[in-house]
Amino acid sequence: MNQRELFLQHVGQTSAAPLALEISKARGCSLFDVNGKEYIDLIGGISVANTGHGHPEVIAAIKKQIEDYLHVMVYGEVVQSPQVRYAKLLADHLPAGLNSVYFTNSGAEAVEGAMKLAKRYTGRTRIIAAKNSYHGSTQGALSILGDEYWRNAYRPLLPDILHIDYNSTGWLHQIDASVACVILETIQAEGGVIAPDKEWLQAVREQCTATGALLVLDEIQAGFGRTGKLWGFEHFDIVPDILLLGKALGGGMPLGAFISDRKIMMSLTENPVLGHITTFGGHPVSCAAGYAALQVLLKEALAEAVPKKEQLFRSLLNHPKIKAIRSFGLWMAVEFDSFETNKKIIDRLLENEDPGVFTDWFLFAASSFRICPPLTITEEEIKKACSQISKVLTSL
Repeated sequence: MNQRELFLQHVGQTSAAPLALEISKARGCSLFDVNGKEYIDLIGGISVANTGHGHPEVIAAIKKQIEDYLHVMVYGEVVQSPQVRYAKLLADHLPAGLNSVYFTNSGAEAVEGAMKLAKRYTGRTRIIAAKNSYHGSTQGALSILGDEYWRNAYRPLLPDILHIDYNSTGWLHQIDASVACVILETIQAEGGVIAPDKEWLQAVREQCTATGALLVLDEIQAGFGRTGKLWGFEHFDIVPDILLLGKALGGGMPLGAFISDRKIMMSLTENPVLGHITTFGGHPVSCAAGYAALQVLLKEALAEAVPKKEQLFRSLLNHPKIKAIRSFGLWMAVEFDSFETNKKIIDRLLENEDPGVFTDWFLFAASSFRICPPLTITEEEIKKACSQISKVLTSL
């Protein structure tokens, strides 16, 4: 059997027709398959590779940490310098109320931890989340995910969850003394890059403050410069009580985090003790990689370059077959008339030579394809990708 056949037979599948690209190397904004074909990566691991694939400073940090030590002990029991350094660097670039970092293995686990933290700190049970939101696939995260198609097969899920319309005000009165937290994506990702009105998000913040509910912002995709600022919430002049991070947090290694004020986070230390524990969360190699990646992001001013690159994409993607483009920084949904058209375009872009273009569709906006490349993408690579997209659209 070849590698593709072995993949289909022995690796757990998530769809009946996976892309099954066999990637042998990735550098910068390019992927290379086993035959040496290049693909411009417009997905970036879904906002993971913000500093590009294989950045030399990230690779060097990984190699150094591997030589020092790997896993030592379950999270929180041993002082591990990669965790401490990274937590301090994150806190230094966040508002004062976000000063305590709990590292997890993934974004979904950060969501789970934040839900427990909100319940434990407030003593309340009710959670409000948005329709068309995506927060992960574990049972708790799935309970707040905003689409019944994805939830229904796994019921019963967590009780006391209310799903509301994103960017609407008619439900704000339901944030009351029974609500532990409101969990929102700062910008909705899988809904197809849906940005909220600034006044709406500020109104949610005000109502949470007035009632003692915690505001949890999921920036697992929106964080680390994707929107043109280091954190998405900076566009809206608010600060969450709990911030959720993942994806780019690990610089390509698996890592998530929920971040809050120490007085809130300390509620996990008693009644019961060890209120949230994890074996591999905050793995030293992942923390070393993430620390290096954030330093690169800051040093190379990657977020500051985002608006210009966003505008270049928008100026070049002007084909009549495109129905709409929604963007927020270097994060775009390019919409067509149907999923069938979109899937055909995605497949043709992969088949293109010199080079192919790698993109995919959104879970709740299947007629749109995704653009969220490494923030290191060059103007030349943007022009080349847009040229390939235009060629495919014209050929349909």
